[in-house]
Amino acid sequence: MSFRWQRYCAVVNSKVAKWAGLTNFALTMKQIAVIGGGTMGNGIAHVFAQCGYAVNLIDVKQEMLEKAMATITKNMDRQVGKGTLTEEQKASSLARIKTFTQMADGVSNADLVVEAATENIEIKLNIFRQLDALAPAHCVLASNTSSISITKIGSVTSRPDKVIGMHFMNPVPVMKLVEVIEGFKTDKTVTSNIIELSKSLGKVPALTQDYPGFIANRVLMPMINEAICSLHEGVAGVEEIDTIMKLGMAHPMGPLQLADFIGLDVCLAILKVLHDGFGNPKYAPSPLLVNMVTSGDLGVKSGRGFYDYGHGTKDLIVAPGFTKN
Repeated sequence: MSFRWQRYCAVVNSKVAKWAGLTNFALTMKQIAVIGGGTMGNGIAHVFAQCGYAVNLIDVKQEMLEKAMATITKNMDRQVGKGTLTEEQKASSLARIKTFTQMADGVSNADLVVEAATENIEIKLNIFRQLDALAPAHCVLASNTSSISITKIGSVTSRPDKVIGMHFMNPVPVMKLVEVIEGFKTDKTVTSNIIELSKSLGKVPALTQDYPGFIANRVLMPMINEAICSLHEGVAGVEEIDTIMKLGMAHPMGPLQLADFIGLDVCLAILKVLHDGFGNPKYAPSPLLVNMVTSGDLGVKSGRGFYDYGHGTKDLIVAPGFTKN
């Protein structure tokens, strides 16, 4: 086992955990449940399993679970190809993941549940009501929400002190950041434990308080929205806007490409949370964004957004309607 792997998966070995400056909390969290088999859910399950945790991956659709496991396997194969994971480590990691279509079965023995369902407040509140009734009393309930109030989520449970935000970044196995969000009643011990747990995954936790958009999306979404407004007003084209931000501001991808990657429906939902939460017109979504979501142009997930993804190559091709005459 490589030194890099030992450091990344410090939780597997108590000596490594001690060397990394971790306490026993990360070692006592043995059973993790992840709600949702989509992009974020399967990425979160991947990372926990790779770092030695037993994971119950839960989705209401069996086909989503099968797709999730295929994605995790493919991503681990990529790691094997790069030499950051061995075939044995891949096999043991995959063996730690069990799949469930019934929430009650998947969370009955959980020490931590990470919800990674659709960014819809009613869906999340309903999930947390069920989790509160089904998960053990000691279990911490975390949400991967990118904008919805942790305080609001906690308020529908009998354990708001054990409800917290763990906002992982996409793609989860690659991105180091975990935005940890405290609700109004989140216990400080829970916060410190989740920060420690995040470190045991090889992540870098950053603590924020529970205000609309937290930090990541409070800063990011207005930038994306402004880029869309600039496109809508004819200030510059899709390629020009993205090129200026990539080359001028050293962003790895431009704001319009990033919006496609996130999902334009998700961007719109977050902007609505910011607009409603602050009551400030500067957060009002661009009419162009609203129209694109209404028409079903959601970005990568639908095959078209500001760019066209239906051509089968990795080349960025501006979507019809945004090309120059």
